Amino acid sequence: MESGLVGKRAFVFPGQGSQYVGMAKDIYENSSSAKELVQKAEDTIKFNISKIMFDGPVEELKQTDTTQPALFLHSALLLNEIKNHQPDVVAGHSLGELTALYSAEALDFNDAVKLIRKRGEAMLFAGEKEQGTMAAIIGMDGETIETICSQASEDGVVQCANFNSPGQIVISGSSVGVKKAMSLAKENSARLVKELVVSGAFHSPLMKTAEEIFRDTLEKVNINNAKIPVYANVTAGAVTNKNEIKDLLIKQLTSPVKWQQTIENMIDDGVTEFVEIGAGKVLQGLIKRINPNVKIIGIDKYIDLQKLV
Repeated sequence: MESGLVGKRAFVFPGQGSQYVGMAKDIYENSSSAKELVQKAEDTIKFNISKIMFDGPVEELKQTDTTQPALFLHSALLLNEIKNHQPDVVAGHSLGELTALYSAEALDFNDAVKLIRKRGEAMLFAGEKEQGTMAAIIGMDGETIETICSQASEDGVVQCANFNSPGQIVISGSSVGVKKAMSLAKENSARLVKELVVSGAFHSPLMKTAEEIFRDTLEKVNINNAKIPVYANVTAGAVTNKNEIKDLLIKQLTSPVKWQQTIENMIDDGVTEFVEIGAGKVLQGLIKRINPNVKIIGIDKYIDLQKLV
């Protein structure tokens, strides 16, 4: 990517919620190297993930230990097809941050697949051990929601989990804490308050068990310095140092995803074009709401690859 007047290009990678039955099937069918990469992933995690990605059932695809490697693999297959197109910087939403690290060569493919599968298993386990929930709050600013969560915390654990875009924030925690925060948000005239169907209270203190399991797994994986800056969810800032990357990946499980601030910081640092690589259009929608003036491209299907030519 040329620097200067044209600005920088960022690749961004989706997280949970973007998966769908049939994901990556057309890429697999159109590319022999995609078939090889799928085989490599399945040999590594000893699991026939492509069958669930291509054919479902949707209930199984929604299980976090399946969703996470499925989303990673979809994005990895697309990256494999566009090797000639390099970004200046990368970022990913929650699970997508690990895909971003893979694209920045901080993780190799086998390590990334293993790590992501283990992350999903750890989060599923933590969700069963410390049952909680999440809710989206639309039409309310972050400061107000943080105050509401602080008040509701007297009843049960609850905190902001995702600062997605202006007026779209997700909260997470115990059922009691989240429901109390939901009712306070309604009383304070939030436009929409909706509980989400999730298998755990992600990005909250209830993921502490997952954090501990994931830390142990990370110790067994080789993490390199990133070749290009990766914007971290926890800080919304750029990172390349392998030790810092490792530390932030662990913290990410119990900390809020600062997606809005991440995108704003990337734009401040000269990014003028965002390319979402992977399933769905969630990040494209969020980025449009954060800043409608930047160029946004989505690559999900095999046919979308021509958008980068």
